[in-house]
Amino acid sequence: MSAAPVRLVLPAALSADAGGVRELVRDSRPDLTAAGLLDGLAAEYPRLERRIRDEAGQLRRYVNVYLDGEELRALNGLASLVPPGSEVLILASVAGG
Repeated sequence: MSAAPVRLVLPAALSADAGGVRELVRDSRPDLTAAGLLDGLAAEYPRLERRIRDEAGQLRRYVNVYLDGEELRALNGLASLVPPGSEVLILASVAGG
């Protein structure tokens, strides 16, 4: 029996860089980290990767990632384990006036 997949949810502002989809489902494994999840995403959607992480592979300042409702930076950052069945929500801050 395989582990429950991980759901990635994207806002409309980022979905264009993921082929127009708002939700992606990825296989899980016991040692999957947030960085590993984003690495897989980057391989498939390089434009989306550039919007989420900087050249050093760190989350961009204006991007917030939530793992099952907890902000990733408040957990263990990109080293946080992503348990099977998790939901990962990626939000980009919007500025304007």
